[in-house]
Amino acid sequence: MVYSQVIRQSIEFIEKNIHEPLSLSFLAKEAGFSKYHYHRIFQKEIGVSASEYIRYRRLANAAKMLLYTDERIIDIAFYFHFESQESFTRSFKKYYQIPPGQYRKIISKLILQREEIIMKDTQLLKGWNLSGSNPFHYEMGIDRKNVHKGKASGYLKSVQSSVPQDFSTMMQQFKADKHLNKRLKLSGFIKTKEVEVNCGLWMRIDDSLGDVLQFDIMSNRPITGDTEWNHYSIVLDIPKNSAVIAFGVLLTGNGHVWIDDLKFEEVDEHTPTTNIDFTEELLDEPVNLSFEE
Repeated sequence: MVYSQVIRQSIEFIEKNIHEPLSLSFLAKEAGFSKYHYHRIFQKEIGVSASEYIRYRRLANAAKMLLYTDERIIDIAFYFHFESQESFTRSFKKYYQIPPGQYRKIISKLILQREEIIMKDTQLLKGWNLSGSNPFHYEMGIDRKNVHKGKASGYLKSVQSSVPQDFSTMMQQFKADKHLNKRLKLSGFIKTKEVEVNCGLWMRIDDSLGDVLQFDIMSNRPITGDTEWNHYSIVLDIPKNSAVIAFGVLLTGNGHVWIDDLKFEEVDEHTPTTNIDFTEELLDEPVNLSFEE
């Protein structure tokens, strides 16, 4: 049984209620599973337990409040259900390496300095390339305010009005050598705003001649409109003649998409592939050759 959709619904509930009490028993009941089964499937799908996920999402939201509001630290701690300011400080320091008070003081100044600097090329982002049908209508960059985990997320957004056929992608590619004859899963978190057509993760496996061996663009499960952070994945086989693995996030038409916490992992055959099988649409033989039907 594939639990991806169940976990996405659970994460959607967590995001909407991140400042409310969220026990493992309550979340498991909402999902329709026993507490222990829910714990196992959440950890397998996301890579951390539900409790750990809630903790770092609360800390990410708390970090945002520290930088962009004047709320007292103790009020932020209680708002996100930490038992005391001391327990909040311990957890915050574990993830961000400095106490919340120093984070507010130091990082706020750094953000102000960055905003005052006019960058020569806002399209530069380490490791990532911007491509598409009309890339000058789009922009990619780093966002330190809308973050899923850690201190920053990547984003891709339209900066000029685009027609529905326009698309852009922020992407990377790397050698397939280490994953030959394996099944590879790309997963990550996405948030969207005013996506008019669709967006989503994509991954493609090419051979040395540039021919496509495996491909998924989430065309059968597109993300549209306004959505909070949620978890998405692509699973493809890496045939023995693979040469290049390309991946990224695609935005079609107007909108704004954020991505964060991407990762690759090898999975076994029990994890179903999401490869688009174009041969399923082929007929066994030609039809209506006389155009009379």
